[in-house]
Amino acid sequence: MLAGLLAESHLTPFEMLPSRVAAHARAAGLSDVRIYLGDLQRDVLRLLTGRGPDAGRGGAPYEKELTVEGTVAGRAYQYGRILPAGGEGATHQRWVPLLDGTERLGVLHLAAAVDDEHTVQDMLALAALVAMMVAGSRDTSDSYARLTRMSPMNVAAEMQWQLMPPRTYADGRVVIGAVMEPAYQVSGDAFDYAAAADLVHLSVFDAMGHDTAAGLTANLALGACRNHRRQGTGLAELGDAIERVLLEQFGPSRYVTGILADLDTSNGRLSWVSRGHHPPLVIRGGRWTTHLHCRPCHPMGTDLGLPTHVGREQLEPGDRLVLYTDGITEARTPGGQEFGLDRFTDFLVRHHADDLSVPETLRRLVRAVLEHHDGQLQDDATILLCEWLGPAPWSSRTAPLAGVPMPPPDRNG
Repeated sequence: MLAGLLAESHLTPFEMLPSRVAAHARAAGLSDVRIYLGDLQRDVLRLLTGRGPDAGRGGAPYEKELTVEGTVAGRAYQYGRILPAGGEGATHQRWVPLLDGTERLGVLHLAAAVDDEHTVQDMLALAALVAMMVAGSRDTSDSYARLTRMSPMNVAAEMQWQLMPPRTYADGRVVIGAVMEPAYQVSGDAFDYAAAADLVHLSVFDAMGHDTAAGLTANLALGACRNHRRQGTGLAELGDAIERVLLEQFGPSRYVTGILADLDTSNGRLSWVSRGHHPPLVIRGGRWTTHLHCRPCHPMGTDLGLPTHVGREQLEPGDRLVLYTDGITEARTPGGQEFGLDRFTDFLVRHHADDLSVPETLRRLVRAVLEHHDGQLQDDATILLCEWLGPAPWSSRTAPLAGVPMPPPDRNG
């Protein structure tokens, strides 16, 4: 099954995934193959049929959309678990999460005549390969974009989403998750992360304005950050290097606030610089939070010439570091009540205590913010959350924290 599908994967377009996966799945006794992919905001799972300009036309007799909330498929997606799909007949049906690395793409429905550990392992292996095939074709597929979008997207958001790294990353040292709202109208916010040896870089940017010009400014700041970081520019000089690029392009007419941070995963030492931005937040032990303190420098692009101060903090294994923009805490109800910093931190602490994975915690937080704001945000809202697992790599906690599917327990104990 896997060898045959892998051989065909190099020349398989996005639209042909359902038919080719189903054909090769039969070699392992798997049937009733259905691929559901999450929409941009991770509220709905949409059936990939391979037909039509969105590759989602037809699909009868199956449901074309399944909600993440309130369905078995949605629970498999939320918790990273293989769950029974129910149904009638002699087959055993399951929902299997689809992940590209640790980024949640959707779920795979499969059925088999037997229900044993070998079959479950085949299902997991097939889901892993299908996820890689989806991820490998989505950047060049307009059909994927149409299938996973529920609303029209503005030009600024189109640029931002193309530039952002995946919204979830995990290895044996860290679990990273990120969200941006309003997903289809975001303009001046951006986030970034990258790893090099033991060092993990994290950054968020908030450009002035709420238009395409803000998106261009944020894009330029992020690109400049990556460019200079990859040339070896240190954290203390990085903000000034970004500012020079912004001034060269825009003069002093556009500016960006942001947090630039480096985490040494070998020992938990965090260094960060604030460029006119809200300080980072740390959640420790799932019980309390603290805002880190460091004298901020001026926003990048204002050319004020203030000195850069580098803040330092010693993290403990299990700490969650949170970088965010003001659209999260300043989201208001129609009556004017802010979501607020206290509610924001309380939500993160409560869901940390519930042992939810990082990406699922952020998905639920965004839902809460949007509900508080009656579904409409007046400003961009971005969160970048990084959990440090500790100095010893490949902790056994990595899989559940990232929402990676685990096989059911051995029935023989």
